[in-house]
Amino acid sequence: MQLITYGNCHAAQHKPKECTRKAQPGDTVHVHYTGKLVDGTKFDSSLDRGDPIVFELGKERVIKGWDQGISGMCVGEKRKLKIPPHLGYGESGAPPTIPGGATLIFDTELVKIQ
Repeated sequence: MQLITYGNCHAAQHKPKECTRKAQPGDTVHVHYTGKLVDGTKFDSSLDRGDPIVFELGKERVIKGWDQGISGMCVGEKRKLKIPPHLGYGESGAPPTIPGGATLIFDTELVKIQ
């Protein structure tokens, strides 16, 4: 995987061989993910539920790091996003699972663009 930067997010990525369309602001995207703290503690996963998260990209429906890190992805692409606190849940966190000031690691896969 290649390490790249999206805004202030760092990501390792795996791209599919073919990409006919990239996710852009305004698209509704379906993303599978597993979220972890930097110590490896898993705090959430769409895979455990069997349903990807669905949201409109660029509309602040998710944390800022996701709007930056998912933008430009192709269907089938996988990215590991390293999201600093100011693009995640900030100093307040999301108790009880995400402490304040936490850097977040998300393994993501774009499964659909609408």
